[in-house]
Amino acid sequence: MISNLLIRGHHLTLFCDVIFVELAMRVLLLINFFYLFVLFALRTRKKVIGLDDLLTDHYQEKSKVIERESKRAKAKKKYDSDEDDFDKEALLSKQINECHDQMQEMGGEAEIATRGVHAFGNQKPQPLLPLPELGSCSPLQSFMSSKLNSLVELTTEKVETFLEGLLVNGWLSKLVNTRSYIEKSIAKWTFYLMLYSSKEELRASACDFWCNILLPRSKTEELPIRIEWFPSYCELRSALETYGFLFNCLSQTESIITDSGVRGPPKNIRAWIKFAAASCRVRSKRPVFSASEAEELVQVAVLLSSDHQLEGLLVLLDEFVQSVINYFTDEEWNISCEKIAKSISCRSPRDLNCLQTVECISGVSTRSNHLRSAVSYQILLNCFNNKASNEEEILSLLISINVKDRSCDLFQMYIYLVLTENWLLSNPMFELKPVIYEMWGVYLRNCSCQITSTDMRPYASKVRTKASYILNGTSKK
Repeated sequence: MISNLLIRGHHLTLFCDVIFVELAMRVLLLINFFYLFVLFALRTRKKVIGLDDLLTDHYQEKSKVIERESKRAKAKKKYDSDEDDFDKEALLSKQINECHDQMQEMGGEAEIATRGVHAFGNQKPQPLLPLPELGSCSPLQSFMSSKLNSLVELTTEKVETFLEGLLVNGWLSKLVNTRSYIEKSIAKWTFYLMLYSSKEELRASACDFWCNILLPRSKTEELPIRIEWFPSYCELRSALETYGFLFNCLSQTESIITDSGVRGPPKNIRAWIKFAAASCRVRSKRPVFSASEAEELVQVAVLLSSDHQLEGLLVLLDEFVQSVINYFTDEEWNISCEKIAKSISCRSPRDLNCLQTVECISGVSTRSNHLRSAVSYQILLNCFNNKASNEEEILSLLISINVKDRSCDLFQMYIYLVLTENWLLSNPMFELKPVIYEMWGVYLRNCSCQITSTDMRPYASKVRTKASYILNGTSKK
């Protein structure tokens, strides 16, 4: 009986062992299965799904839905595609206009139309000029009496045509250089052709004829050619009046917009400028203009440079301005500079055109900088209606302007800023006055620091940027 119990216990132990082994194997199988499942999941999805992935999937599904709906809409309405395009264009135009209106309501940059300074009004009829007796000039008389005339058969009626040919081909200049003498008839004839001829070839050749005489290649103390008749400033001024140049104040220029007739300038203005500039360069050899005439000539040169109709002649006009400025002696210039500046400022408007007038005086010499500074100062005085009488008072008025005030005219502040820059920085004499530069620095800091980058008022960004640029430049000196 005991043996039977032992046998049964042994069998029970074996049975338990088998069950335990079987359970262990099943657990191992489950673990392996779970491990393989994890590997498979990691291989198919390399990263954990986040919020961005969910949003991406959402929008992808949404775009698919929209695409399906659009295809269905196109399928329903294939017959009227042109109308669809028109509707789309109208909708886009409407959205653009709404955006533009919103930007303007936010106070975007104001567009201020600048028409430019008008130096010319209506042209006047050409004056009746006395025709010089060309047939009596000695070169023609000697030619007509020579044997060569038998081949040409030159008569009194053909004299002008014959001389025009000599002028255009350059032979007239060679004859004059050979004889070192210009008779009155030839001088007047070529001068009037230069200023009043409607033929480009004749006026250009006449201009070259006079420039070669006034500006010879060899520099001598006196003119190498003796001129029997030389035009005065009256002839030059009369020609400008014929061209329609407005010598009076700026108020008269407003009438040219409504007046009828041919407006200036004519094509002859190029030759006029070249001749006037050449006349100014022969001061050391022959004084041509008086100090008062030269003062008016500077005003004419600056005003011509400001006229937008003459933008193609800016290089020529700049040479003209420099030539007439250098015409004065040092004593004359010290007296005349302020007179010229006051006259120019009276004609200059109080908008962006006044800055253009100042820019026309290029600061390439001491005198140019002097005139540029003086003109800017006089325009500033006019802008403040003569409330200031000296430098300190002008800067005090500028500093007192509250740029934070929404009613502050920043467009006018921009004009003040540029004018003050040209007034102070173009005149080295102010370096001897520390007070001026200290006040100038305060004004610049007001404009650059008190106007924020989020200020959407017209010209706010230009005033802030300009003041910061000047302030940064002056601080490095």
